[in-house]
Formats: sequence, structure tokens, C-alpha cells
Amino acid sequence: MLKKYVARLEDPNHPLLGPTLWGLQNWGMWQPNSGLSRIIYNLIHFAAILFVLSQYVELWIIRADLELALRNLSVTMLSTVCVVKAGTFVNWQKYWRDVIQFVSTLEKRQLDKKDKTTCTIIERYTKYSRNVTYFYWCLVAATVFTVILAPLGVFLSSSEQRELMMNGSIPYPEIMSSWVPFDKRKPFGYWFQIVEHSIICFYGGGIVANYDSNTVALMSFFCGQFEILIENTKRLFREESKLVSYSEAMERIKQCHIHHLSLIKYSKILNSLLSPVMFLYVFICSLMICASAILLTKEGTTAMQRMWVAEYLCALIAQLFLYCWHSNEVYFMSEKLDRGIYESDWWQCGVELRRCVVLLGGQLRKTIVFEAGPFTNLTIATFIAILRGSYSYYTLLSNNES
Repeated sequence: MLKKYVARLEDPNHPLLGPTLWGLQNWGMWQPNSGLSRIIYNLIHFAAILFVLSQYVELWIIRADLELALRNLSVTMLSTVCVVKAGTFVNWQKYWRDVIQFVSTLEKRQLDKKDKTTCTIIERYTKYSRNVTYFYWCLVAATVFTVILAPLGVFLSSSEQRELMMNGSIPYPEIMSSWVPFDKRKPFGYWFQIVEHSIICFYGGGIVANYDSNTVALMSFFCGQFEILIENTKRLFREESKLVSYSEAMERIKQCHIHHLSLIKYSKILNSLLSPVMFLYVFICSLMICASAILLTKEGTTAMQRMWVAEYLCALIAQLFLYCWHSNEVYFMSEKLDRGIYESDWWQCGVELRRCVVLLGGQLRKTIVFEAGPFTNLTIATFIAILRGSYSYYTLLSNNES
């Protein structure tokens, strides 16, 4: 049953990105050029922006209470990233379409040639992208449901707190912290917020899950295409056990050169789309991890609250690791591109072909690395540095509090 449903997400026009484009379309980021649906989607995105602003208003109101402020901040920062991801994807959709169209067109052309090595590599990284996409969707879904059900868990976890809530001594637990123009402690205001926050959680979870899985699939594409390029450079001058002709070798060198130039071009476009978003995310990720760690170790926190914070903290770290790991893979694969030339039969070719090989080797030495703004690259080293920075902030705040 599940496999049958998953199979419906495939798109022959987009061999790699079928499921992610389905998700982007259903969450209003992959929009039509015009029409009523585009207006409705943009109104939903605008409403989400207004909600994030209400979270900042609430943060200002409760700034004197450190615990409440940290809890608000940990969620508000993530909400900010969500609306930035949705807004930039919609506003820069022309460039996203260019990248996605390039990916799908190139893959379809390669699959039509039915080269065994190429098809095997495409099938392998496509399968990997599917596994990561579906696993990440499940992780985000679990996080969303945990956040939504956390107030119920807090209410049921302690009979003493439950009695205080029912007596009106302490307020009922909230899903998130945001400002509304009426009393949240009364039944209407409280249930209005519960419904509002539940809808926002589903919206934000969908935005994060689809944006991130689409980006990871694209990074996997570039990594796989570099592997294909390495295999093609190994076969520049030989077909099975025979050397190819001069004209055929020149054509293969030309195709490898064009292939690499196109990968460089569209990876730079993708990097320009991701870099501002990732700069914001890397900047606030340290704060979110730090705030979550403080809430996790704070005295007086109930078991259900600790479970919510721990699951939330794991989701934050997994999201950051997802970007850094795959960007790191692209970088190291791009560094190995010129090795395929040295494994080819270049030494059996004439002087003219060798000159062309030298030029191709110089072209293939250009590396690709995705960036988080102008200050850092998305690598495993950056991931470790962020965790270290978060721990330093956590230690500083914990010492000040004690």
C-alpha cells in the first residue's frame, strides 16, 4: 500500500526530483505562473510572515522571563527560517526552475543513451535521494506531531500541575509562543491559539521538509554527475579493449568539457540561491541549539518537556548535518574530477590530443563548494564548529545563570 502511494509521486519528466517537486507544489512553493491558486498560496505565505512577527512581539513582552524567552526564541528562530525559505523560493522561482530544468533534461538525455555505467550511477544516487527524502519527511513529521502534542503531554504528565491549571493558578501549556489581541487564558483565546499553532506547525514542517529534501537531492545530483564525469574521462580514448579514433576522442573531450562547464554554471546558480538562506540558518542555528540545550538541562523541567526539547534538538542538529554532509560530499567529489584523466590511456595518444587533455585537466581542477553567506562554507568542519560554538554559548549562559 505504501509503495503504491510512493510510486505515484514519481514523475517521468523529472526522474530525480519527482517526489520533492510534488511536495513543493503542495506547500505552495512550486507555483504556476498565474491564476487563483498562486494568489491563495501567496496569501498563506503572507499569513505565515504575520504569525512570525507576532512571535517576536510576544518575545518582547516576555523578555524578563528567561525560561519563557528561551522557549519562544528556540521556536521563533526556526519559524523565521521557514518563512525565509518559502519567500526566497517563491521570489527566486525563475532561477530554481532553471536549475531543476537543467537537472531533469540532463538526466533524461543521459538515460536515453542507455550507457550502463551512467545509468547505474544515476540509479544509485536517485535511490539514495529517495531514501534521504522519505526518512527526512518522517523525521519532520515526527517533530511536528511532537510539538503539537507536547501541551497535552505536559497536562497529563503531572497531576499537581494539572490541578493548578484547572484552578487557574498557572496558564495552560501552549504549542508555541505568540501574541494575539485577546486574552489567551480564556477558553476562546486558548483554543484559538491551539488551532492556529497546529496549522502553522503543519505549514512550517512541510516547508522545511520539502525545501531541504529538494536541496539535498540537487546536491546528490551534482555529486553523482561528478562521478559520471570521472568515469567518462577514464574512457576518453578507449571503448572496451580498443582505442577510439582521433575524431571520436576529440568529441569525447569536448563533451566532458561542456558537461563540466554546465555543472559549474548551475552549481553556482544553486549556491547563489542557498547561500543567503544558509547564512541566516547557520547564524541562528547556534542560538537555537544553545537555547534548546539550556531548556533541556534546566531544573524544574518536566519529563514531557524534556522529551519535547530533546526531539526538537535532534531535529535541529539533523537538519544542519544534512546540509553540511552533502555539501562536503560535493566538494570532495569535485576535487577528484581530474583523477579520471590520469587513469585514461592518454599516454597512447598523439601530441595534439595530449594538449587537449592538459586543457581539460585544468578545467576539471575547479572545485565546487556550497557556501553559507560570504563567511563560511557548508562542510563537516563548519558543522563541528557550530556545535562547539553552541556549547560555548550554553556554558556561558549556564554559568551566568548559576
